[in-house]
Amino acid sequence: MNQHRIDRTEYGPFDTRAAGFTLIELLIVMSIIGILGSVAMVGYRGARVRGAEASTVAALQAITQAQFAFAQACGNQRYAPNLASLGKRMPTTGQGFLSPDLAVDPLTKSGYTFLMSGTVVTDDGLTCTGDLPVLTYQVTADPVRPGVTGFRYFGTNTDRVLYEDAATFTANMPETGAPGHGREAK
Repeated sequence: MNQHRIDRTEYGPFDTRAAGFTLIELLIVMSIIGILGSVAMVGYRGARVRGAEASTVAALQAITQAQFAFAQACGNQRYAPNLASLGKRMPTTGQGFLSPDLAVDPLTKSGYTFLMSGTVVTDDGLTCTGDLPVLTYQVTADPVRPGVTGFRYFGTNTDRVLYEDAATFTANMPETGAPGHGREAK
């Protein structure tokens, strides 16, 4: 009977034959890690989209401020015809109205594509940057990959009010006044 009894001194203080995890325990731990990872990715994706949308709102506000300043200083109460015109340097100050990273037509920034257009005025002459001015303008910002880079669509116009919606403003953003859909972004 003493032959079948395990003597701890024979194997030492650490008997590894009974220690360790079973395959089921490892699978449970791995599934918990997988669930936590997927929850973290959803949160990260949402934060990334909110950041892109906040950056887009800031860019649209910068564009409307640049258009206002352009009309006052360079356009004889008229506006720049496109984003590139807002980035051109004024002969008097040597500076543009919009930062170079935003003064590109069409502009793709933070997962959004920005388009600007307006009604050209041909009888007032050129602006101080040598462009034909526009009487009124509108700017739209659409996500490059809807649902991935952004959920909301944005638009603004001569009135300098920012609008948002779940549908694009590209084909129907008026150059003045409120669009037929969407709401004012707060």
